[in-house]
Amino acid sequence: MDDAHAHPALTRSQAILGRLVAYAPLLAGLVGVVIGFVLLGGLRLDLAILGFILICGFVLALPLPTVTIAAPPPAPLPIAPQATSDDDIGTFVEALADPSLVLDRRGVVIYRNAAALRDFPNLAVGKVLTMALRNPELIASVETALRTGEGRSFELHETLPSETWNRVAVSPLRRSCRDWADDEDRNLLVTVQSLTELKRVDALRSDFIANASHELRTPLASLMGFIDTLLGPAAKDAAAREKFLGIMRGQAERMSRLIDDMLSLSRIEMHQHVRPTGSVDLSGLLREVRESLQSLAKAAEFEIVLDLPAKPAVVTGDRGQLYEVAENLIENAIKYGATGKSVDVSLVEIDRSGLHYQLSVVDHGPGVEPEHVPRMTERFYRIDAETSRKKKGTGLGLAIVKHIVQRHRGQIVIKSRARAGEGLRVEVLLP
Repeated sequence: MDDAHAHPALTRSQAILGRLVAYAPLLAGLVGVVIGFVLLGGLRLDLAILGFILICGFVLALPLPTVTIAAPPPAPLPIAPQATSDDDIGTFVEALADPSLVLDRRGVVIYRNAAALRDFPNLAVGKVLTMALRNPELIASVETALRTGEGRSFELHETLPSETWNRVAVSPLRRSCRDWADDEDRNLLVTVQSLTELKRVDALRSDFIANASHELRTPLASLMGFIDTLLGPAAKDAAAREKFLGIMRGQAERMSRLIDDMLSLSRIEMHQHVRPTGSVDLSGLLREVRESLQSLAKAAEFEIVLDLPAKPAVVTGDRGQLYEVAENLIENAIKYGATGKSVDVSLVEIDRSGLHYQLSVVDHGPGVEPEHVPRMTERFYRIDAETSRKKKGTGLGLAIVKHIVQRHRGQIVIKSRARAGEGLRVEVLLP
């Protein structure tokens, strides 16, 4: 029982002692003040002791001072570098539309996407890229990127097996918190963007402008020369005037035909991506074309022979454009099938990869040499330029036919002397 009563008393004594210790600086200062009043102010000692005791009692009643110690902020946790798995790289590379390759630090192909497999089958996984493509600029770009970690982009021009242009980008695949030079798992991403079609379109545009300017310059120069003659020496010569005006009219018609063909080609190209939706009976259309060209055929002593199916041959297409295809092909056969006396036009039903009808136009002339056949659908391409101009050709007829057939999702095939007695055979396959 004595221990039970002694424990609270001990606790109170510790609390009082704690308060005195806590306020010791303040009490020491008060002691100094009281002693000063006693020695210098003449304060009675008993009053001074009584006052000091009262002040100590008041201090003991005050709350203990609270000291807040701010805890230091926690140290940031180190960010662990995230490893990139092969699956992550594969998913990333497969998402790229252009042919893409991933190389390791030795320049060996460790991954290629489906586009790279299609366009560069020789770049197999496990091969050194610079050994498969021996291009000095590519070798330098890969070596520099592996050494310094800096990306590079350049244009790659190849001439074998065919002429191609590509934009090649060599880009380091960096990992966070890793130094490039010390990273044993460093990789390069090589992407190849094809520029071949853009280059060809630019070349075609340049050739078209040059050829069109050349084709127009000749009749314009002829017209200006005849006009100067009529204004000068032949001003009063009626016979010369009549002759020159006839030639001038022919040159003007030539320019008009050329401009019409260029506008027609431009309109076709403008809508080439839009598939036609109309319905056309090819049999009826071919009969109309034959009737419209009867006068030209009679003047050339030709006969247009039709071989058509008994039932209507209905296709989805643009009637005006398909009429232009048939008219161009038959007119060309009449103009250039010189030694023959007939043009055979046939239409047959086929079943070939979504193509349902084949239109064939065959002349019985001399045909052309094999090297000319692949280029006959090029704009302004002429086998014999002088003969073509004499026959009022613009050099755009077969180019127009090709673009119309492409818009209709069909195919055009040109054969020279494919069978005995044939000259040029042009086949148009339509869905």
